[in-house]
Amino acid sequence: MFFLATADAEGHPECSYKGGMPGFVRVVNPSTLAFPDYDGNGMFKSLGNMLVNPHVGMLFIDFERPDRIRVNGSATMHDDDPLLSEYPGAQLIVRVQAKQIFPNCPRYIHKMHFIDYSKYAPRLDYTPPEPEWKQMEEFRDALPQPRGSNDTSSTNETC
Repeated sequence: MFFLATADAEGHPECSYKGGMPGFVRVVNPSTLAFPDYDGNGMFKSLGNMLVNPHVGMLFIDFERPDRIRVNGSATMHDDDPLLSEYPGAQLIVRVQAKQIFPNCPRYIHKMHFIDYSKYAPRLDYTPPEPEWKQMEEFRDALPQPRGSNDTSSTNETC
């Protein structure tokens, strides 16, 4: 997991958590990282910001062995990236051309232990459930049809 900082065209910041299974962020070469974009809340804050302002910051934190690393760079998004087929459930691949990579003092990181992976994290041979909030009536008109659904005739379908 990591935290992704982006900013819109006016410089207004956003920060979001990005999570996946171990290895979901890849070092492509000495100055490039790649990670999948999975289905989210449909607001496209991170992706939308990257379209108008490619500058990003990434913060990786290891809570078990307190440590952290920062990556600052420029992001591009690809719907035809060769890595796309290696990430079940990915919609795009984001590549970050790193301009700065540096460790950051870990002294204030709380030590925590891993318990379990999110049931929503996409992985090989596994279909994550739709989150409960996507089943709420007030969101149905704003969301795309649920994964695996072929019936477009009913507006009362369940996710």
